Amino acid sequence: MPVSPFDEPIYVIRPVLPSLDEINVKLEEIWRSKQLTNGGAQHRKLERRLKDHLGVPQLSLFNNGTTALMVACRALGLTGEVITTPFTFAATPHALTWNNLTPVFCDIDPITMDIDANKIEPLITERTSAILAVHVFGTPCDVEKIQSIADRHGLKVIYDAAHAFGVSIDGRGIGNFGDASMMSFHATKIYHTLEGGALMCRDERLKNIFDLMRNFGIADEESVLLPGLNGKMNELQAAVGLIMLDYVEGESQKRSALQTVYIEELSGCEGVRLPPSLRSNVKPNHQHFVIRIERERFGRSRDEVYDELRRHNVFARKYFYPLCSDYEHYRQL
Repeated sequence: MPVSPFDEPIYVIRPVLPSLDEINVKLEEIWRSKQLTNGGAQHRKLERRLKDHLGVPQLSLFNNGTTALMVACRALGLTGEVITTPFTFAATPHALTWNNLTPVFCDIDPITMDIDANKIEPLITERTSAILAVHVFGTPCDVEKIQSIADRHGLKVIYDAAHAFGVSIDGRGIGNFGDASMMSFHATKIYHTLEGGALMCRDERLKNIFDLMRNFGIADEESVLLPGLNGKMNELQAAVGLIMLDYVEGESQKRSALQTVYIEELSGCEGVRLPPSLRSNVKPNHQHFVIRIERERFGRSRDEVYDELRRHNVFARKYFYPLCSDYEHYRQL
């Protein structure tokens, strides 16, 4: 029986929005302080609270995740080639290219869609300086195997944890793995600061370098210690982030309930592959629920399903399409 389109459009993601009353209270605090940026009270408070919430030793806030990733590459002194995944958002390889680094694309695990740790080692050359892996859709990479490879070859490890806010492995926050991890607080994330991001690490010295690099390398009124950029999070972003911390757990629970419904309704559909079950030691955040369509078994392609949903006023997304390795400026790699 034909199904009528929804009266109102349904989007794959809408920002989680706090009440305007809560925003206005924070705005009054900022207006009274007369400090809009440069590490004000909201910024300092959010950095402390996020460090505790995410269970990481060190955390530096940024104006967005891409800037944070660019700074991580520079602060860790990466050179030459960096092994990464083609199945990610454009910012991941772009952060390498902006640092004059060459992305070396490694195939992905067919189940988790993370970088396949078993295929990394054959790609290592004398020019390789690091591995940049992505916790795709919040599913943790094989952090133990990746670290073992890095240790054997003297490589740095950076994680793009843009989707992994609040995810943990064996009770350890996801930002504790590798030399540095980036989180995105973009408006489409389960936790956001309108725009924003953070770098997490274990090394206090490295955190101090992140802090310098996000503020032009300025140490004080008369000292500029290194060539930095303007990557600071402003006070309005930080204020929204403080409010959103009270929303994120409830939002995760809502999405967990929706996930249960999707699994119940779709598990009998031939040719629809559901997200992989996470290991029992992983705490998820339920940010995304991504299915894959197998055309031969389902009888329709992913693109046909996508188009049919649009005809019914449902706006899904093709994550991640096209692959980064198919972009015009990376295709030769």
